[in-house]
Amino acid sequence: MRSKSTILKKKGKSTFSKVIAWLHLWPSIVSGIILVFVCLTGTIIVYCDEIFDYTAGESKYVEVPQNHKYATYDEIVNGVKIYNPEIKVSEYVFFKDPKRSIRMRAFIPKERKLIMLYMNPYTAEIIKQDNTIHFFFVMAHLHSSLLAGKIGGWIVAISTIVFVISTITGLVLWWPKKWTKTTRKASFTIKWKAKFKRFNYDLHNVYGFYSMLLCLVLSITGLIIFFNPFMNFTIKVSGGDLSHLEKSLPKADSTKVSKDLVPFAYKVLDKEFPDKKMVRIWESANRKNGAYLFTSGKVGLKSIENADISIFDRYTGEKINVNEKLIKHESVENVVWQLHMGQWFGQIGKLSTFLAGIVATSLPITGFLIWWGRRKKKPKTV
Repeated sequence: MRSKSTILKKKGKSTFSKVIAWLHLWPSIVSGIILVFVCLTGTIIVYCDEIFDYTAGESKYVEVPQNHKYATYDEIVNGVKIYNPEIKVSEYVFFKDPKRSIRMRAFIPKERKLIMLYMNPYTAEIIKQDNTIHFFFVMAHLHSSLLAGKIGGWIVAISTIVFVISTITGLVLWWPKKWTKTTRKASFTIKWKAKFKRFNYDLHNVYGFYSMLLCLVLSITGLIIFFNPFMNFTIKVSGGDLSHLEKSLPKADSTKVSKDLVPFAYKVLDKEFPDKKMVRIWESANRKNGAYLFTSGKVGLKSIENADISIFDRYTGEKINVNEKLIKHESVENVVWQLHMGQWFGQIGKLSTFLAGIVATSLPITGFLIWWGRRKKKPKTV
């Protein structure tokens, strides 16, 4: 007959299991509040682009004049200045639909406020100032740094690393020792009519498993965005050049006359991107470069879905071909942001990311409740 100590030794957890359980529990307990906050703010941001479209309302559309003549770039700049001389425009988005207004992302330095402007492309009249984007601007900074600068950024990054570890160790703990009909049912389904303790346990384990892959993608892309060496490594292994595309472009020449940006942008959108609905150009690049750098696709807050880049000499209008590795650099950065923002595969990507964000927000809470319910549990006597 085996001794009592032998039986206990056989039934006890292995060192590996204890380490995995410790790594899954205690770092998450310590960083739990931060993780909930970071996941919640990230989830709120997912549908920001759709909300922008909704809050813009009728200002997205204008009446098209018979001559179909677009305002000049100078008229647009002057139109913004007349509306509010304090506004600094950072981004222009031009739409193929002739009825669509120009969308501008802008900043008011004195008020420290990010805004969206909607302008009539024919009259250069500001139709609406939408402040909705400022809410998401604040959410984005809460999400990335808790509005606490570099220190906040590091707190978020460390908490994200903890979340990655918890996700991986959670999979190890979730994995059944034996795959039977009973264990499969317990691992993949929730007992909706069970008591709260069991119901909470199922929410943590089952939904944690289903959202695991997306949670890892969101966490890892967040770390790639925060740590420049990670981003550089990602770009390099993807075949991109570490230099930025803008640095390779010719500088602006004040002795030459530029093609007018506005009609040129609509011409490029029509001829270069026949299957795209919009094109984006940054104002900072427009002012300092001797070339127009257009990016087409579905322009979002931080990324562009189905993005394509085209570059033109701003004085001759001729297309400029650049090293493909520089284009790859921009594409990789954009893809990382797409994955992090959920801007992939249309609304399926958005919904999947949103649901994963809700689960990720709940995991520290349900996990804490599991631990809290077990902490006073008496050990079984043999």
